[in-house]
Amino acid sequence: MAFNGTWKTDRNDNYEKFMEAMGVNIMKRKLGAHDNLKITIQQDGNKFIVKESSNFRTIEIEFTLGVNFEYSLADGTELSGSWNTEGNKLVGSFTRKDNGKVLTACREIVGDELVQTYMYEGVEAKRIFKRG
Repeated sequence: MAFNGTWKTDRNDNYEKFMEAMGVNIMKRKLGAHDNLKITIQQDGNKFIVKESSNFRTIEIEFTLGVNFEYSLADGTELSGSWNTEGNKLVGSFTRKDNGKVLTACREIVGDELVQTYMYEGVEAKRIFKRG
């Protein structure tokens, strides 16, 4: 799939509003909007290894499509859920452990960019990445 490679944040759309809806405090929202996130994606069939590197942390996540796994966001919010494919998109649905609310995420290649769309409590945000 075209997701393989290293991607660097280029720009955000409504990301601070999304973090606010998620309950992230103002200091972390300001820092998070400029975290210089870099994502490296390696796909082997239904298995993915995703390395996330930012000003705050570096983690490696391994998952298989359709299989639930545990994940924590940079602010410490713990989630459980899975990624699946819908056409050329990776679509994730994750339930927060603290309040049971659902966060959805979608990764798709648009032109030469990786677009990540997040939806939480009716607030949508996008993070756009360029190959780096």
